[in-house]
Amino acid sequence: MAKLPITTRRSINLLLDHAARNMQVGDALPTEMRMAEIVESSRTAVRSALAYLAEHGLIAGMKERHLLRKPRPDDYFDVSELHSATEKLQQVLMERIYERDLPPGAEFTEVELSRAAGVSTIAVREFLIGFSRNGLIEKNPRGGWRLCAFDTKYAEELGEVREMFELKAIERIATLAPDDPVFSRLRDLLARHEALGREPAESHAEFPALDREFHTFLIGLLDNRFAEGLNDVVSMVYHYHYQWDKRDEIPRNQYAVQEHLAILRPLAKGDIAAALAAMRTHLRSSRSTMLSALRLRENQAFNVMKPPSIG
Repeated sequence: MAKLPITTRRSINLLLDHAARNMQVGDALPTEMRMAEIVESSRTAVRSALAYLAEHGLIAGMKERHLLRKPRPDDYFDVSELHSATEKLQQVLMERIYERDLPPGAEFTEVELSRAAGVSTIAVREFLIGFSRNGLIEKNPRGGWRLCAFDTKYAEELGEVREMFELKAIERIATLAPDDPVFSRLRDLLARHEALGREPAESHAEFPALDREFHTFLIGLLDNRFAEGLNDVVSMVYHYHYQWDKRDEIPRNQYAVQEHLAILRPLAKGDIAAALAAMRTHLRSSRSTMLSALRLRENQAFNVMKPPSIG
């Protein structure tokens, strides 16, 4: 079974702590807004945590949110696991990109990242050196690091490799037994996509976190170290440009939710052929969106550099 993202695991632990300290069996969990405050994360992370609580018998389901039993030690994730230096660094770097603190060409230092992630500068240096092989960041000759603005060829090559891995992941589902735990995760993802699809447009700003979880779930099915390494790059590249290009952000997210549903619904029914067709459509759409953002950036850069006309 694919490993839950670090944000989800941390949210689960915090929600379990809240239930252990402040609730009795039979009590209703707080509102999603309040739980988001408790776990210091988004409602997407809260829903992931709720799905875990339902799966482990702490609540009856996503709608029946009354506490059925008090948390036990084995319900929690290992704290040391939640402090993986690599995962924390990836998370901090992603968040800074999400918040547009790191636009194309932005420079940052190992010390900055070390403080933000709470890990040693040695761990930061090892992470950045490894990640720089993907061409997304590079060492600055004057010291420090720089976030690269890559070209359309890089993006197209990455999209081709992504397609091979994710289509293979969907085919892998066809080989699993009906009672495999993967199907529980699959139903959870389907339920949360459907819930997001019913919410007001402004709620779709939460989609990037759910999108990352969806694709991480698929790649995790392969249990392949090369595929997992690629997923980190894909997530950085696609989410970076998703966040950088703010044109039509909400309707674009709404459309992507529906594309995910077109994949998840047939998968839940065992219709692999329909899921593969929907995944191809989604990957083409996703690649088109990112290439459009890249071309816009390249055109803007060209217009800035172009000398004024004379006469």
